[in-house]
Amino acid sequence: MHHVAIIVYPGFELLDASGPASVFNVANRALGQRGLSPFYNVGMFSPHPGPVRSSSGVSIEAQSLAGLQPAEAQTLLIAGAEGEHLEPALSDPTLMDEIPRLVAGAERFGSVCSGGFFLAALGLIDGRRVATHWDATGPLAKLFPNVSVDPEALYVVDGRLWTSGGVTCGIDMVLAMVANDLNSTIAVEIAQRLVLDARRPGYQSQFSPVLQAQLRANGRFADLIDWIRANLHEPLDVRSLAARANLSDRSFHRKFVEATGTTPAKFVEKLRLNEARLLLSRSVPLKSVAAKVGLSPPSRFADAFERRFGIAPGLFRDMHSDP
Repeated sequence: MHHVAIIVYPGFELLDASGPASVFNVANRALGQRGLSPFYNVGMFSPHPGPVRSSSGVSIEAQSLAGLQPAEAQTLLIAGAEGEHLEPALSDPTLMDEIPRLVAGAERFGSVCSGGFFLAALGLIDGRRVATHWDATGPLAKLFPNVSVDPEALYVVDGRLWTSGGVTCGIDMVLAMVANDLNSTIAVEIAQRLVLDARRPGYQSQFSPVLQAQLRANGRFADLIDWIRANLHEPLDVRSLAARANLSDRSFHRKFVEATGTTPAKFVEKLRLNEARLLLSRSVPLKSVAAKVGLSPPSRFADAFERRFGIAPGLFRDMHSDP
């Protein structure tokens, strides 16, 4: 059995702890349905054992961090919190004394969301590449210049170190852990059971281009953007999009740029290539990917993909697809 210890403290973000715990629990259920024994044993630990109140007001029962043995923390994760709760936790001597001891004995360790501040403050991730919530990337990089902060990644794996971006990114990271520990089939089953749209790879950005565009568009083109996302295989030139928006070509182009900050062509290509990257990670053949995202023939798709990501789509698939 693999022991997982999740560290919490007063004011922690509930989903940072409950999300990963749920993934490990569903993995055990999936194993049970195969007639196999549970693999994960998950515990919550705190410098103050007993009920620990999260920022949402929900409390969880935590065990004593001081009594936690390294063998009980093969995977060690630290939950994040907002600044007003994070700062006092960073000053808790018990918490800060225990983390290095447990990290030293862990098979892997890391953080969810802003939990990386604990590791950075203790000098445990100097020279390492990490992820954190997009809103915390600037402060983390400024306070700890020896840490390489990836401003967009959902999660980052650097040897034993696993760090994730904001809140739900912790679920993506732990799904990757399960795929690594068990197999990708079980990880996909877990995603289905948790009603997730898809397993998201770590390189995917925290910044959804659709959400960003919808926020900037302020509702003007929100429905059109949803339609574009669902119809990437269709011809999506300015004329067809303008007709769907009931505008002239020139008026549509001008208003779309004003609303989203980018041209229709660039926006569509970005969506197409992001979707292509996800399909490639699922081992979809190149010809099928090109057709699904509206970039046929494959040579056109390959040129666009390599221009954007600096790598040939075939090589990308070999590097990132599940075995």
